[in-house]
Amino acid sequence: MRKEERAALILQRLEQHYPTTPVPLDHSDPFTLLIAVLLSAQCTDKKVNEVTPALFAAGPTPQAMAALPEATILGHIRQLGLATTKARNVKRLAELLLERNNGEVPASFQALEALPGVGHKTASVVMAQAFGVPAFPVDTHIHRLAQRWGLSSGVSVMRTETDLKRLFPKHAWNKLHLQIIFYGREFCTARGCDGTICPLCRELYPKRRKPVAWIKA
Repeated sequence: MRKEERAALILQRLEQHYPTTPVPLDHSDPFTLLIAVLLSAQCTDKKVNEVTPALFAAGPTPQAMAALPEATILGHIRQLGLATTKARNVKRLAELLLERNNGEVPASFQALEALPGVGHKTASVVMAQAFGVPAFPVDTHIHRLAQRWGLSSGVSVMRTETDLKRLFPKHAWNKLHLQIIFYGREFCTARGCDGTICPLCRELYPKRRKPVAWIKA
């Protein structure tokens, strides 16, 4: 099966598995999505969703968040990894939104990536899910599955993103990146599948017998 054929089959199977793709991080607008994605670095979505209701009640807008003392923000997110750095970034990000964008989240990769704590993946999620701009955020699940499914070499996250964008139609990117994440969490987990166990790995590579070593992001 050629790479393009594998991509077409993956698209079909994932649509069957996950016809709807709710964003896993609870949010109400682009600002709360941006903060939630920032907080999710090295942390589970479930844990982020546990702490953000109180945080967003205290700071629902950039204006309100910027007015909070950093210690207050830290108190709300202390359970998360890298909490001290994240609290500092959240406050400064809110301040910069007021200074640069009149309190609005910019619909621009360049402007988003210029904010503290916002890398390319975070900016891609916000552009895709808040503004509907085609993007393909690559997290550890996508990076792992792209290698197991023979879609990318895994030499870097950016290479994985480039390879997936080339293989899949642009109109599918925003939904597909969530579908791959959902599948990676449910079936093709880091320890639960080695490239030979989950349904899609078996269908894509029915003759594969040896485990697939994958390069971590």
